[in-house]
Amino acid sequence: MKLLYPDLYLESIYNLDFDKLANKGIQGIITDLDNTLIAWKDEELTDYLNNWFQEAKSKKLEMCIVSNNQNSRVHKFAEKVGLPAIPNANKPRKKAFKKALQELELPPEKVAVVGDQVFTDVLGGNRMGMFTILVVPIDEKEFIGTKFLRLLERFILRKVSKQS
Repeated sequence: MKLLYPDLYLESIYNLDFDKLANKGIQGIITDLDNTLIAWKDEELTDYLNNWFQEAKSKKLEMCIVSNNQNSRVHKFAEKVGLPAIPNANKPRKKAFKKALQELELPPEKVAVVGDQVFTDVLGGNRMGMFTILVVPIDEKEFIGTKFLRLLERFILRKVSKQS
């Protein structure tokens, strides 16, 4: 069960304090795409989100997008923000996380994983020994398989909320 608990639970990526991450020794961020950065099936890069990326870069944080979504969508968005991306990640499997660590040129203990799902982002990041950050999903629209996992997540989130 411990592998399903995030180190930090936030309302959104915009509540992430980059200075606090740096104080924990974090030098890189692996971020999910759908319902973490943008709504599922959305492609728009808002000024607000672009400013968030710019702030992370100004704090010298390396970043990589790791998504279970398909190549074209993930790469299209990653190009807009100038970041490397790993699509079709099959999270929580370790392969894509290892690839992202190579891309970032950082060890797991220096990297945070940010995502909206317990069973993909948090579980995958915890299995790799990374600092995990769970955010509330941006939108209720999502892949049908994800909707099923959300039912199981509610149980975990109740426990996380009690610990906070």
